[in-house]
Amino acid sequence: MPTNSIGRSECETSLANRRWVEPVVLQGQWVRLEPLALDHVAGLTDVGLEAEIWRWMPIAVQTPGEMRTLVENALSDAADGSQVPLATIEQASNRPVGSTRYLNIDGTNRRLEIGWTWISPRWQRSAINTEAKLLMMRHAFDTLGALRVEFKTDSLNERSRNALLGIGAIEEGTLRNHMITQGGRRRHSVYYSVIEEEWPRIRQQLEARLARHAREAEAAQAAYTAQAAQAAAAESAHAPAAPDEAAERTNNPG
Repeated sequence: MPTNSIGRSECETSLANRRWVEPVVLQGQWVRLEPLALDHVAGLTDVGLEAEIWRWMPIAVQTPGEMRTLVENALSDAADGSQVPLATIEQASNRPVGSTRYLNIDGTNRRLEIGWTWISPRWQRSAINTEAKLLMMRHAFDTLGALRVEFKTDSLNERSRNALLGIGAIEEGTLRNHMITQGGRRRHSVYYSVIEEEWPRIRQQLEARLARHAREAEAAQAAYTAQAAQAAAAESAHAPAAPDEAAERTNNPG
């Protein structure tokens, strides 16, 4: 039976990974992450065929059939316990808005990667994106006892790189000619990580960012409610009088 560098069989390593990270539901105020399933294909297709989503991904998903293949492949990749794919669900609407995964799971060394993350543009830079990262990292560090959570992205993807730095991840280096992209370009991948000792500070930063999202959402809702009330009042003031009231004013001009 094939063995790895420390003499463990691939089967033993797979079982260790499977025991360490199981499919799980992670629920917050804005988002719910639940095990990816074929039932999610239709919802993901509704929000996930925009070309911009896949610009920096290894593959492009442009049709419902390709979305189904993506989900099927994710489930196949998860069979050995090395990945746990999750659907990203907006709590308010209960609809899928993207997907993400735990991958490169190494239970022996208590490390994993968060990746294959995509979210429909409408929900990018939102509380959903922030809370999803918080939920996944909190589960990794606080529940699973991870020593390291890592991320990687295309060296040309400045937005992703800035976002990772924004959550406090540390840039570690670049793997040159790491992947061949969907267009045939040789991609350099930049790696980032958060380690156990850094997690309390980063958790605090993410929680503060979520609190800011909540305040902004409350302010927006209050402004919308006030605007709606003003519009209703204005419409009522300019509405024509009821026939009986008009007749009474005509008969009693005062």
